[in-house]
Amino acid sequence: MQPTYLPWLGYFDLMDQVDCLVLLDTVQFSHQSWQHRNRVRGPDGLVWLTVPVLTAGRLGQRILDVELRPVPFARKHIATLDQCYTRAPGAADLMLQLRPLLEHGERSGRLTELTVPVLEALARQFGVTTPLLTSSNMSATGRRSELLVSICEELGARHYVTVPGSLSYLAEESDIFRNHGISVSVHSYDHPEYRQRFSPFLAHVSAVDLLCNEPDAPSILRSGRRPLLPLDEAMSVHA
Repeated sequence: MQPTYLPWLGYFDLMDQVDCLVLLDTVQFSHQSWQHRNRVRGPDGLVWLTVPVLTAGRLGQRILDVELRPVPFARKHIATLDQCYTRAPGAADLMLQLRPLLEHGERSGRLTELTVPVLEALARQFGVTTPLLTSSNMSATGRRSELLVSICEELGARHYVTVPGSLSYLAEESDIFRNHGISVSVHSYDHPEYRQRFSPFLAHVSAVDLLCNEPDAPSILRSGRRPLLPLDEAMSVHA
């Protein structure tokens, strides 16, 4: 999975089901993507939180190499989160965890030095203990499915779990996994509904929303879990 900023619930549900999660920080950065932005539920609807990054003249840069623009953003993100969740039951405890990470990430100057520690902190809040590895610390090579197979082989993994968004190319490249004896399953998740401060309920926001609003956030997270789908079955479901 690419390291993303304040990701949604499904990200952590997938993380919770695997033996290790490899963060693909060596693939190409995509501007205006979940890699550096996400949204929370505010009083008037969805509110975007975007980490400002340097992109001019850096076409094709890897996620690992993305630098932050030298403008303050942490205070604004913290203020937005406070505004959205100040009266939510879990907000105070969560912000004690997030505030120093956002401030330190801003000072660090690199995107992954913000997103990865925040990912780890949110995972701990959900009780997810899956180890996080980074592709930049591995010797795996190749593109798309070849890279994924190379990572699996380096880890000795025989089962790869992916997300529905990858089906567009896995449908054409499934033989690469099969020829290396690696089975492929696709993550399946039904977004649970829970208490939000504002109505109507809006799904697919940052997982911060659930952690702030519900004391039993770990159980609610896992309530949306559905059985992993074999690749062939997932391709027919999402056809």
